[in-house]
Amino acid sequence: QIPVLIGELITVELWKHKVFPVLCRLEDFKPTSTFPIYVVLHHEASIINLLETVFFYKEVCEAAEDGVLDLIDYCHRKLTLLVARGASRPPATQTPPAALPGPSSELQEQAETMEFEISLKALSVLRFITDQVASLPLSALTRLLNTHNVPCLLVELLEHCPWSCREAGRGVLKKFENGAWHVVPPEDHLKMTKLDGQVWLALYNLLLSPECRRKYHFDGFNKSQLLKLRAFLTDVLLDQLPNLVEMQRFLSHLAVSEPAPPKKDLVLEQVPAIREHLLQKNAGKWEAIAKHQVKHMFSPTMEELRVQAHRWAQTYSLDMMEVLVPDKPRCRTCGAEAAKRCSRCRNEWYCSRPCQLQHWHKHKAACKLLA
Repeated sequence: QIPVLIGELITVELWKHKVFPVLCRLEDFKPTSTFPIYVVLHHEASIINLLETVFFYKEVCEAAEDGVLDLIDYCHRKLTLLVARGASRPPATQTPPAALPGPSSELQEQAETMEFEISLKALSVLRFITDQVASLPLSALTRLLNTHNVPCLLVELLEHCPWSCREAGRGVLKKFENGAWHVVPPEDHLKMTKLDGQVWLALYNLLLSPECRRKYHFDGFNKSQLLKLRAFLTDVLLDQLPNLVEMQRFLSHLAVSEPAPPKKDLVLEQVPAIREHLLQKNAGKWEAIAKHQVKHMFSPTMEELRVQAHRWAQTYSLDMMEVLVPDKPRCRTCGAEAAKRCSRCRNEWYCSRPCQLQHWHKHKAACKLLA
């Protein structure tokens, strides 16, 4: 189902860029609840989250087939947005300019916040794709190295570092991790974050792989951009990611030598089909789609909203989630397979009433708090 997920991801991204802005401008767009649209906006985040989880495995990258070309293009677009965000340095910790009240401004603010987090997930997906450069289709490698010049884009990402910023006037360093901005204590200023690690590992894969080095154009511009990495390769960084010692040696060799020109192969390049097909199919129809969706999808009655809310509550109930967990619950007291749970907090499992009573003196305080 990986190609299906990639197709859905591209579809939601196009909807956000082509239909959503039109939707917010329509005069008859006055929803009583923004929840249905928020679900659509959140759908892209859910898919990229899932892809980030599964693309760790080589088999998944191979299962993407030709869809990996669209996914590479998608990740490139998101990384370009990250670089632009870092270059313009919108102060994430400062108060944003006041917006006009209303559902449209609220939705646009949510969409912008979500876009940043989605872009960070796309960075992780791209890194997992670079882990499999040896098994990628030839066209995918060409898009990574030459069409999009991802190595130079990653260098810019390290330079601007959009997941790190300083508060104006205070000089306090903040970094974005696990979905939130955190103040970094002075002793941890040089500590590498997971996002920094993803960029360095992607660069390592793209620059040190023999196949990539054979195909990458080491012209004057690319060489000058890559040599900027030498300033970042400090002893502190190398202690945290020792593999980068090899990259340091490669960059030192690159600085004093002229790499051989790339071998000119005859390549029939594949073109990503999913996004192009959607653009051609719906060209000139975006406003009509927005008007249709306002009328039939995003203006539900109160009864329809109640039905939707009930369906979502059922979908995300603890009982439904536990059905998906492969391991059976275990008794908190004896460790045996459990079929009963605390009826008050519904957080602890027991195999029998005696085990529950035995554990009650420890569980009592937590049970009250959870309930």
